[in-house]
Amino acid sequence: MSVKIITDSAADMPDSGKSRILTVPMHVRFGSEEYLDGVTLSRQDFYEKLAQSKELPATSQPSPAAFAEIFEQVVSAGDTAVVITISAKLSGTYQSACIAAEEYAGKVFVVDSATVALGTGAFALRAVQLAEDGLEAAAVAAQLEQEKPSLHVLAVLDTLEYLKKGGRISPAVAFAGGLLSIKPVVTTQNGEVAILGKARGSKQGNNLLVQQIEKAGGVDFARPVLLGYSGQSDAQLQRYYEDSRPLWENGGLAYDPVILSGAIGTHLGPGAVGVAFFAPQ
Repeated sequence: MSVKIITDSAADMPDSGKSRILTVPMHVRFGSEEYLDGVTLSRQDFYEKLAQSKELPATSQPSPAAFAEIFEQVVSAGDTAVVITISAKLSGTYQSACIAAEEYAGKVFVVDSATVALGTGAFALRAVQLAEDGLEAAAVAAQLEQEKPSLHVLAVLDTLEYLKKGGRISPAVAFAGGLLSIKPVVTTQNGEVAILGKARGSKQGNNLLVQQIEKAGGVDFARPVLLGYSGQSDAQLQRYYEDSRPLWENGGLAYDPVILSGAIGTHLGPGAVGVAFFAPQ
């Protein structure tokens, strides 16, 4: 009997990590066309469509039945599972997983990551580490809850346009931000997206990311650390990595960029860069 780790497609991670995790896809809809995130629509194709679309795509959570299908496969094979979802305050995915898990009490344990994107991905990869250390599913879930406060995700957005399209800021604010080259720096706090600050220009935004990492107490490189970007190019992420190279190289972290999922890119737009890490406990 082994412990399987399951997550949703809003959890961003390198391809090397995906091979150890089962993924339940979220739904992405462009107009009348609906896709399964990462299955019938690749991340590269998503950003191509996003660049061509005049309307913001819509996203929706997997159904309880989608989770139940994977749970049945896992339990029928004699295994148990820990499920890591995007924050319950940002999506109904956690609720869908909990509904499906009711039929598998003591076999399937659902954990709300209380974060998103790279943060959820890092949390899922931490679950893999714990399972590989020999912890049973219930113990993995309990340990994740203990470690949750030390998990951080930070991102610098390249444009305010997609926040405007999503109705989260006014057109006037987006226009002024574009003129001033304002780059919002965001994180998740108590399961919700929060703005930490606004930097003028990419360089200042990158510096603010480094400052926030230092404020958190640094990076625990023994646990997962992820760097990611949205869009069709990782040029902005490369600049961020170069600007903070000593931090990453001292921790032995090679440049291994993660392209953010369509479920997340819908709201951030292209050109965002982010990092997820655990602070030392």
